[in-house]
Amino acid sequence: MSLEILLIIAFGGALLTYLVGKVSYKGRDFLAVTISLALAAFVACLYGKSLEKTFYSGFFGLGLVLRLNMLSWFFAITIAVVGALSVIFSLSYIKGREKTGFYFLMMLLVNAAMLGIVLAGDLVSFYIFWETMSWSAFLLISYNKGPALAAGMKYIIMSIIGSLSFLVGMLSLYRSYGTLNISEVSAVIASASSGYILFILIIFSIAFGIKNAVLPFHTWLPDAHSEAPAPFSAVLSGILIKMGTYGFLLLLYVIVGLKLFLGLGGGLFSFHSVLCFLGAVTIIVPTFIAMLQTDAKRLLAWSTIGQAGYIILGIAFGTNLALAGGIFHFFNHALFKALLFFAIGAVEFRTQTRDLDSLGGLAKKMPVVFIATLVGICALIGVPLTSGFVSKWLIYKTLILEGSGFLAFFALAGTWGTILYSYKLVHNVFLGQLPEKYKDIQKSPFSMQLPIIVLSLAILLFGILPGIPLKVINLIGTSFGFESLNVTLWGITSETGTLNTINIFSAVLVAGIIVWIVFRLGAKSVSVAQEDSYAAGAHTPADKYHYTAEFYNPLYRMIKPFLKDVIDEFYYWIASSVRSLASGVRRIYSGDVGYYVMYIILFLSLLIFVQMKWKVW
Repeated sequence: MSLEILLIIAFGGALLTYLVGKVSYKGRDFLAVTISLALAAFVACLYGKSLEKTFYSGFFGLGLVLRLNMLSWFFAITIAVVGALSVIFSLSYIKGREKTGFYFLMMLLVNAAMLGIVLAGDLVSFYIFWETMSWSAFLLISYNKGPALAAGMKYIIMSIIGSLSFLVGMLSLYRSYGTLNISEVSAVIASASSGYILFILIIFSIAFGIKNAVLPFHTWLPDAHSEAPAPFSAVLSGILIKMGTYGFLLLLYVIVGLKLFLGLGGGLFSFHSVLCFLGAVTIIVPTFIAMLQTDAKRLLAWSTIGQAGYIILGIAFGTNLALAGGIFHFFNHALFKALLFFAIGAVEFRTQTRDLDSLGGLAKKMPVVFIATLVGICALIGVPLTSGFVSKWLIYKTLILEGSGFLAFFALAGTWGTILYSYKLVHNVFLGQLPEKYKDIQKSPFSMQLPIIVLSLAILLFGILPGIPLKVINLIGTSFGFESLNVTLWGITSETGTLNTINIFSAVLVAGIIVWIVFRLGAKSVSVAQEDSYAAGAHTPADKYHYTAEFYNPLYRMIKPFLKDVIDEFYYWIASSVRSLASGVRRIYSGDVGYYVMYIILFLSLLIFVQMKWKVW
């Protein structure tokens, strides 16, 4: 299948699904799922192929190009699979709401636009698909109206800034080289001065950094994730923000190239060192902010920003092992964060709340979602036998072996923080006491459980057999100019040691059997009422799962004035200043002709004075 047909199916399918929905809801749902699964199958069939073709030549004298390589295929298959699972999850989640046809249209359009981005072979096509993705995402973020509209506006304003930055860089490249074909630009940019290359890196990094939510461009993401429908939150966190990651990889290793990128600047002030530092800061700050959240989706949103820091740190560090870790963590994050957003979406679907202090005890009521959440947070933390362990291990190993103790400390501290907020999430939702109002709660529908099960199995599969994705990632690295890694089905072998997940699996299995035997031989557990727990006389707040729900409120009130997102407040100050300036300018244009005549006379008088004084003309 050609790439043009693939995109025609993706975009045409989105429109066709919307039109069919006008006639039959069931037909629309069936068509949306069929198209999504077909796209995933078609992309999978393109594995190993290398294509580049101009599909339109008359765009203001520029050729619009589609191309496929291992990098674009790896991102495309991730987009197609997560996108298809999100559509399946949406079947029950979105049922009965307003404008469901519009919702499915935008979901399929976002997925199609992201496929277009990774298959684009020139910057014009890239930009067109990028804008299509951004505006479709804005409409989905705003879907629930109310606070969602404000979140959507915040997102699209930041996106427009990124788009303008991208446009400036694109126009600069065209003025310098007369082409926007990615292959042609990468072939000639080496002749540019280091100053110009630095300008290109900075201007495009702003665009990709905003989409990737790298500090200090992260402020749109917590609100957007919190207000968007849960299936789209999975897409937004799992793959849409990773279009920024794809942009960074394209910029650093395809357009600019490995040698130019690593050779730009020196020491701590080299471009890749600065980018690594931003990645490290992006790990730390959001991770510990996530610990303070009581909204489950907002907690996951801040977690997304922190995990994006690991990806940036890995791809910017500039070694084959770090790059493999960064790209693998992109893939893992798409799996486990989509899984966690699905899980919280299923909980919200049944309980109608995301408040962590109002939930609890749902493990027995929603066992599939509970087990999947455990799998997701284990991958998020980096527990062995989950795919998240392998990608983080590659990053840790690189930082330690290369003597980057400062960055290694940030990465490890981020994992410590991740353990804390992950425990808070699973404990407050699934453990503890079950509120009385949830005693008759039902399991989530099958269309929600299926994507959750698939992602859970994928996380475990790629945790035990990481060589499956790592072989693809290794091919991506060698195409960038890195040395090949010695990848096996169960890990990586190197001079400094071997990662063998089969040995880890065997050890864990034996230990699990021993623990099971010990518990079987021990005394049987005795069931007691969930209220029969020692609380030292502490009062349990009404409708809260545990007596500690409001325990820290006095302390929180004391430190709340200091818990501010300074960057977010700075952006709001800029917005307020612009609004005040615009209000002042608006007073000048009062609509009174007399005022306009006076302005003209004053301006002419000024010109006459300037001419008489300095003889300018």
